[in-house]
Amino acid sequence: MTGTTSTYRAWQQLSGKPLGTRLFSAAAMARVPYFASILPHVVRMEPGLAEVTVPKWFYVYNHLHTVHAIASCNAAEVAMGMLMEATVPTTHRWIPKAMNVAYLAKATTSLRARAELTPPDFSAITQGTDIVVPVSITDRHGVEVVHADITTWVTPA
Repeated sequence: MTGTTSTYRAWQQLSGKPLGTRLFSAAAMARVPYFASILPHVVRMEPGLAEVTVPKWFYVYNHLHTVHAIASCNAAEVAMGMLMEATVPTTHRWIPKAMNVAYLAKATTSLRARAELTPPDFSAITQGTDIVVPVSITDRHGVEVVHADITTWVTPA
């Protein structure tokens, strides 16, 4: 059995409590202040899966009054990061390496970013390897407005 990250342990401790997911999300923004501009709310976090919601509010508007492209990328990165924190054991470490993004439709509502992958066998990762985390970003109606494939570099710790 390998250890879980402090981020995932915090999620496990807080998520089942009243306002626990909000407190966890606020702590995540304090740790990574850049993400505060999109006000992410981590609503699900487990090995192989993370979901983050992002409200449509003034600071994410573009000139069309829709959610701007980089806000969508930030949402994808938060979801990917939470997935990796819940998935990668403490025997390994990870870092984002690349992001391939497709803007599929105008984002006219709040958003939900869902990162999902089948966890690899980390005991087989003895050298650096790329793991691609797909992230689907949907609007309130369930329409995928953005798709991102985020390549992470995973190495033994």
